[in-house]
Amino acid sequence: DGYFEQVVKQCRFSSKDLQDIELIDSYVFNKAEYVRFNSTVGKYVGYTEHGVKNAEAWNKGPGLAQELGELERYCKQHAPIAYS
Repeated sequence: DGYFEQVVKQCRFSSKDLQDIELIDSYVFNKAEYVRFNSTVGKYVGYTEHGVKNAEAWNKGPGLAQELGELERYCKQHAPIAYS
């Protein structure tokens, strides 16, 4: 009973080259991903009707620039730790 919501933040590394790091934020409601930010794509993408509406709004707002900054602030900052 009830609802389950989570956000999963991933930094994907394919090499030690910091240019190859990818940030993915997945937004999940009741085990179904409804919207995702992918730094390679550079925007939010919706996978459900609700997710598409959220993605459109979030791509127009200040959150997009903040999300793009997370790649630099979070993923690239922690890459040396992952490779040590």
